[in-house]
Amino acid sequence: MLKSSYNKINLFEKGLTASWLKNQAISNNISNVNTPNYKRETVNFEDVLQNAANQNDIMSRTHEKHMSVSSSVTPTIVKDDSTEYRKDGNNVNIDTEMAELAENQIRYEAITKELNDTLKRLRISIKEG
Repeated sequence: MLKSSYNKINLFEKGLTASWLKNQAISNNISNVNTPNYKRETVNFEDVLQNAANQNDIMSRTHEKHMSVSSSVTPTIVKDDSTEYRKDGNNVNIDTEMAELAENQIRYEAITKELNDTLKRLRISIKEG
């Protein structure tokens, strides 16, 4: 139980870090909506997570019921140079950014709730031994 909970907590921590980083990227995009030649920032955590899962790198088994989260799954901010939304070179669409901000907030709150529930179950199991 303890090992499993620890691994869940690690996964939640990585999810919260990615969500926080995405919030920073979206905030930068919104702040620079009128800056000529600004290229929007995105967080590639979902891609990194999917690649790690495809390569079985995200989890490594130490026991058939135990899993650990790989440290190679790290979110990063990247510039989106692939599009140009306006003539001044800026590719930020404020409507898209606001929608992504709302979605990211919901994701952050869901991960936080799951983390709190996991910690609560862990406290109960430790307390009741």
